[in-house]
Amino acid sequence: MNIPFLCIFIAFLLAYAPKFVMAKGQAARPEGYDNANPRDQQAKLDGVSRRAAAAHQNAFEGFAPFAAAVLCATIAQVTPSTLTSLAVAYVALRVVYIGCYLADLSTLRSLVWTAGAGATGALFVYASL
Repeated sequence: MNIPFLCIFIAFLLAYAPKFVMAKGQAARPEGYDNANPRDQQAKLDGVSRRAAAAHQNAFEGFAPFAAAVLCATIAQVTPSTLTSLAVAYVALRVVYIGCYLADLSTLRSLVWTAGAGATGALFVYASL
């Protein structure tokens, strides 16, 4: 099993996890879920639903660099244990990040985000060595 590639898939799925919380908040609005203008409705959310929308968007911002870093590290033949450790760390940090975002733990969330970005950056650095 190629764990780093599996981590890319899991990171992709994690991008959608907060969407369920966000959609629940949209459906609970007086007008119900607005499928015609969902982004306009998302901008009106508050509380955990708004934070879920932000976590959802942030996941996509971080996904492409992470996936590219894993692929670059794979092509560059970075030591498998290093590649796997950094990929698994990124995914684990994304799970914690989503939890921090939903729980409104902004300082911890920022620290966890920084660690995840560091894992992605480290993959790029190892790939370039």
